[in-house]
Amino acid sequence: MKKVIFSIIAITAAQYGFSQKKDENIGSEVVNIVKPYTPTISDAFKVKETPASEEEVPEPKLPITYQIFSFPVASTFIPSKGKAADVDKEELEKGFSNYALLGIGNYGTVNAEVFVAHQLSRTDYVGGFLRHLSSQGGIKEVKLDDKFYNTGLDVTYGSRAKDVQWNVDLGVKNQIINWYGLPWENILFTDETIAKINAQQSYNTIGLGGRMEFKDGMFSNATMQFKRFSDKMGSGENRFFVKPELNFDVVNQKIKALFVVDYVGGTFDRNYFTAEEMKYSNIIFGTKPSFLYQQDDLSVHLGVGVFYSTYKFNNASDGKFYVYPNVKASYRLVGDLMIAYAGAEGGLVQNSYADFVDKNPFISPTLFVGPTSNAYDVYVGMKGKLANAVSFNVKGAYNSEIDRAFFMSNKFDSMNTNDKAYIYGNSYQVVYDDVTTISIFGEIKADFSKKASLALSGTYNNFNTKNIEKAWNLPQLKVESTLNVDFTEKWYGGVQLFFVGERSDRVTVQDVTTSTYMEKQVTLDSYFDLNANIGYKFNKRLTFFMRGNNLANQQYNRWANFPVQGIQVLGGASYKFDF
Repeated sequence: MKKVIFSIIAITAAQYGFSQKKDENIGSEVVNIVKPYTPTISDAFKVKETPASEEEVPEPKLPITYQIFSFPVASTFIPSKGKAADVDKEELEKGFSNYALLGIGNYGTVNAEVFVAHQLSRTDYVGGFLRHLSSQGGIKEVKLDDKFYNTGLDVTYGSRAKDVQWNVDLGVKNQIINWYGLPWENILFTDETIAKINAQQSYNTIGLGGRMEFKDGMFSNATMQFKRFSDKMGSGENRFFVKPELNFDVVNQKIKALFVVDYVGGTFDRNYFTAEEMKYSNIIFGTKPSFLYQQDDLSVHLGVGVFYSTYKFNNASDGKFYVYPNVKASYRLVGDLMIAYAGAEGGLVQNSYADFVDKNPFISPTLFVGPTSNAYDVYVGMKGKLANAVSFNVKGAYNSEIDRAFFMSNKFDSMNTNDKAYIYGNSYQVVYDDVTTISIFGEIKADFSKKASLALSGTYNNFNTKNIEKAWNLPQLKVESTLNVDFTEKWYGGVQLFFVGERSDRVTVQDVTTSTYMEKQVTLDSYFDLNANIGYKFNKRLTFFMRGNNLANQQYNRWANFPVQGIQVLGGASYKFDF
């Protein structure tokens, strides 16, 4: 066995030794290429998309039908209810039904207001408003007393039911002014003459009125009022009017009809030059029916105004019919972003002594009071929005008025036997004339945010009178701008700017060399009035404020020889409360 094993090992070793012999030179062979291979296109072939079938007769396709076997499956899925996302709510400021205000300023100015309201039941309420504004005067270079007082009280009682709303109002007012516009620069007055002039005039008003509104039915609303107006000089005037309105449908057309009965009558103790009493009265009966036509973006009001007036002055009387256009139309060019409108309207305007005093308190109680006929007012304009927070309105108009009232200075005459305080060229009369007016109006309003707003408006008028030289005391240009800002939750403020262009008037001047008097046309300078206010809300009830008027200290004349106060500053506080 040992010999066999040894033989195997020896043979294996011998073979291993021969296999590990290294031959450094493996030799070389030469390959001769007789011709290169160049493939041609004929060597390739295209496989057909649809291989030819070896079967001569194709087998027909068997129809396949599908069926769905539906059966109910019980589901236990219950969707959860949706929940609205929370909205950031602003805390609403608590409202109060009543407030009291008191302010004190230079020139001895006092401004006081008290407003109270109380809900008697679910529908009935009562309220009252007391206001007072006075100044002790002190305008430079004024020879007469220039103080004024204005006090009024209004009380109302009303009801807001489901089908009807109504209220009854009672108001009283006392106003004291002084004819302080003495033309001492144009007329020589002695100190003795000036000292004896008691320039004070007072006006008293008491009014009772009401209004009714109906939600359903043909009768829409009605307004009525009786007012008694009187003054210190023995003048008195009564005014009563009732204005109902009807709305109803006829053949699917909306009909609107306005009616009016308006009476005014009064007396003046004397006229300007003689002691003759002046009496006047006028009754206006009128209606303005119209119907509304709407189609798509077009809206048209077609109507007419018919009035009858019976006028009486002293022993003379007259009656006359008037017919006026009453047409209005609007068209939405781009939704609410741009609306074009036009119209032709007219009407009979009832003038009164009380209305004249509201416009110019320095008139003399020796007036000729009559109505004004607004023959037609033709206008065209466009309004809309320039952006979400910016709106605009532009309008051009041509207006014709018959017997329009103008304020003009009263003439001074040294031979006048009238001994009243208004005869020294320091009061105004009313004159009437026919006038046509071309006017252009523009307005833009911007609400930058809930805390800032801006308003700017302007009017240009071109007057053409028939008999008088000028449209007395009417400016061609008027511009008004208002800016209100809430700076913080506590602080707020605002600025107002008013510009009034030149006006014309006729005043009496004295020729010193001949001691004669003549009337002369004068031009009143244009002016601007800058006002501002600022306030601080101490808490929900108490607010402190400060107001400034005529901050540019413009020494302008609103009326000829009637300069206004300079810089006026008023400070005070208001308090809100509930019972």
